[in-house]
Amino acid sequence: MTKLYFAIEDGLVIVTTKQHDGQCKLDLMGHQVRCVAADALQPELIYCGTFDSGLWRSDDGGQSWRPAGPGIHYSSIHSVAVSRAERSEGRGVVYAGTEPSAIFRSENSGETWRACGDLSVLPSSSEWSFPPRPETHHVRWIEPDPHVPGRLFAAIEAGALIRSYDAGKTWLDRTPDGPRDTHQLWIHPSSPNRLYSEAGDGYFESHDGGAIWRHSEEGLRHRYVWSLAVDRGDPETIMLSAASSARASHGEPAESHLYRREANSDWKELRNAPLSPTGRHTAILAAHPNESGWFYAVWENEVLCSTNGGANWEKVEINWPRAGVFNEQCALAVAEIG
Repeated sequence: MTKLYFAIEDGLVIVTTKQHDGQCKLDLMGHQVRCVAADALQPELIYCGTFDSGLWRSDDGGQSWRPAGPGIHYSSIHSVAVSRAERSEGRGVVYAGTEPSAIFRSENSGETWRACGDLSVLPSSSEWSFPPRPETHHVRWIEPDPHVPGRLFAAIEAGALIRSYDAGKTWLDRTPDGPRDTHQLWIHPSSPNRLYSEAGDGYFESHDGGAIWRHSEEGLRHRYVWSLAVDRGDPETIMLSAASSARASHGEPAESHLYRREANSDWKELRNAPLSPTGRHTAILAAHPNESGWFYAVWENEVLCSTNGGANWEKVEINWPRAGVFNEQCALAVAEIG
């Protein structure tokens, strides 16, 4: 049984699906959900961050929720991630990122938290700014390295992609050629040191753990890149969503696009039904955590599924409890339960 977790404008959506059919429930209604993550080895343990009421956790796959424990100093949570490489009592160490930009760590499944190293000491921090609220900025994404315990990457929106080698105690600033506006960052479980960054300033890859970055955009006509997913079984099969600008991605009139890339090929835009880009804000994407070739997309008012590496997509038929505007600011988390 597969569960998808994503957001509408005032709550969390949980879809339980078997390939192309799904059942839906709404949770945390009245909250502005910004991020969600599942523990890969304990998939019923879910964390959900909100803009207005802090971090929440569920021990039963989203059937019930309670606030996370004390230690996070801010109520606006923009990112949450569970480490595969750092374990404590059989569960992953958890990291949460806030607005203003700070990162917190829990070794007991969110019961208590401690602050990681001060991000404001980094030289580039004076330049960080989130355009819609230029007086502030936040930690948009956290990516614990699944291969190296304690190696951690964090994306500041907007201004820097930073990294730590000691579980967040100290941080290294952005590199000269690295992305400045990373929205999501991925490290494939079978490809050490390879990083994929989808950013407002384009698509980037690093093959040396983030020391050197290069644009990899051949065939990519739309370079405001929002979301990305990499095939669980093949680090060369990549899906991404992109638009011509931030306005086209998030504003009106909306128009966004899906792209796919395989090994030794350029990016190719997907336009076969049901993938028309007109009137759609950017999709949020995720790969199935266990099944090779499986991808999911939440795109405007539809949930889509591909079982052949993103080449073809079908709608997941869902009876929605009520109408809602999907929130593309929130990542899509996928967990296999049972």
